Amino acid sequence: MAEIIQEIQDRRARRAYKESPVDRAVTERIFTAATMAPSCSNKQPWRFLVCDKDPALGKARHALNGGNYWAKVAPVLVVVTTRDDLDCQLDDDRNYAQFDTGMAVMGLMLQATREGLFAHPMAGFSPEKLREAFHIEEGTRVVTMIAIGHPGDGANLNEKHSESERSARERKPLDEVIQWNHWSQLTPD
Repeated sequence: MAEIIQEIQDRRARRAYKESPVDRAVTERIFTAATMAPSCSNKQPWRFLVCDKDPALGKARHALNGGNYWAKVAPVLVVVTTRDDLDCQLDDDRNYAQFDTGMAVMGLMLQATREGLFAHPMAGFSPEKLREAFHIEEGTRVVTMIAIGHPGDGANLNEKHSESERSARERKPLDEVIQWNHWSQLTPD
């Protein structure tokens, strides 16, 4: 029986980074993997702003919320965006731009894992600070930021995040997230 792909098993939302730069060829492979993601009608609605040098890196770091203090060490911060008009707009109000962009981010994270790097997507940032700092136009949705970098020793982490680095990976059991052949109403956790 086939096993789960090793990069899927190994990928974790790690926070212990070191500041050493990521080689440009490696970064390009990571983004090539991201762009290989499927998308509705092959529209490819994802857009990435890669910040790996100042002043861009400083601007991206400034947009991070306090809980993401650890990401200020990462040598690469990525602003992930999309626009509804870049993707399929279906009659029943399903818009695939964010879904397709999420698949691209997963490709990015798996390639980063294969390269021996951490890639941690974050929600804790100010989209408005990014809009202002980088002149991101209205209508462009800032979806996430991703910290990319080499594994570090975690000396800069608080106790909670340090413990998280050492903890086992937790996933809900399949019977909690999969329904076979019929739908049972979901109840909030």
